[in-house]
Amino acid sequence: MSTTTYPGSEGLTSAEHKTDPAQSNRGFRRIIIVGGALLLIALVVGFIPQWRQRQTATADANQLAVPSVGVVTPTLTTPGSGLNLPAEVKPWQEASIFARANGFLKSWLVDIGTHVEKDQLLAEIDTPDLAQQLAQARSQAALAQKNLEQAKSTNVKWQELFHQGVVSELDSENMATAQATNQANSEAFAANLRFLEQEVAFQRVTAPFAGTITARNVNVGDLIAANNTNMEMFHIQQTDPLRVYFRIPQPEAPSIAAGQTFDVQIGADSAKTYPGKVVTTSEAVSPDSRTMLVQLQVDNAKNEILPGSYATVRVPQSALAKLLILPDNTLIFRGKNLQVGVVDAKGVVQLRDVKVGRDFGVQSEILSGVGESDKVIVNPSDSLTTGTMVRVAATPASSATPAASATPPAPSATPAPSATPSPSTTPASSVTPAPSPTTEVAKK
Repeated sequence: MSTTTYPGSEGLTSAEHKTDPAQSNRGFRRIIIVGGALLLIALVVGFIPQWRQRQTATADANQLAVPSVGVVTPTLTTPGSGLNLPAEVKPWQEASIFARANGFLKSWLVDIGTHVEKDQLLAEIDTPDLAQQLAQARSQAALAQKNLEQAKSTNVKWQELFHQGVVSELDSENMATAQATNQANSEAFAANLRFLEQEVAFQRVTAPFAGTITARNVNVGDLIAANNTNMEMFHIQQTDPLRVYFRIPQPEAPSIAAGQTFDVQIGADSAKTYPGKVVTTSEAVSPDSRTMLVQLQVDNAKNEILPGSYATVRVPQSALAKLLILPDNTLIFRGKNLQVGVVDAKGVVQLRDVKVGRDFGVQSEILSGVGESDKVIVNPSDSLTTGTMVRVAATPASSATPAASATPPAPSATPAPSATPSPSTTPASSVTPAPSPTTEVAKK
């Protein structure tokens, strides 16, 4: 058997080829300790992120189990453009003129459209029967006065004879009674005479106030009956100033007061308006329409406005009471009453009955049921009930844009994909350098 001798090994002895056992054990133990420590570090570094991700995923899953809702808060505001309310134009005062005397129309002096002054003569009535009655009444009054004078003279004489004892007491009392009777008759005939004289004055039909004649219903020769309310002779209206009446809805009624000024639009001419001053209100709400009657005074010195015209009163936004507004997509239609879902501070839903007022298109007036600070759910689901736990979306919905706020932010509330460990978040390969020291030992 041949022995190979390597260069430089001639001087080595067999003892030098032997390794110290204690030294070898210490080196091996050191390698095991270092490798175990590195392996433990790698396990810790790799396990903690995964554990945290699992905890996050569990929390996200629990959070996703609670439905996410968008909410709005009721807005206390006024209608953006105010109110345009229908109105009626009426004269400041008007009167129907009827006859107070029987006869025939002798003449009429004014026609429709005529401007007249107070006590101006409008027509004359011929009353032949009244003239005869007046003559008879004058004769009766004169006769009654003569009888009264004679009764007074006779009574004086009889009272003197009674005191002288010539006549009895009964006769004296009869004379006194006769005088009293004639006194009453004289006064009655005098009153009848005055009545007929007053009837004669009614032959002249005059204007009760200054204004415009708007109707004439008689002609010359017409038979006129006294106190016949079915036969109007003339109609007169005072057209300066004018009264404008309109009705304000009950919620805005408290904001209307005397002295306020509103614009009045006549007919379809919206380019020109007239200022109307609030004179008075009815101070009561009609049970039929739930509105309050308001009276305006409008100057009409130029006679530009015709009584009876259709008008529109513009009530500005500043004069209106504030309304509580909610989007229509917050209302829940169940049963007899409208409801909304309100989220409290603990995230618990409470269904409340609300009373809705006017409808403004995409929004409605809320009369009762919610307050300004309540969080009302937008687009509530059919399964929503009182006591349901919900999670309010991170970005609160704005009541001014209910359509956008009604979309629930589901994508932002589903972080499940981020909870799934990805290759970039698994540090196993980057934190497992333990085999490198053992490789070097093996090489040695």
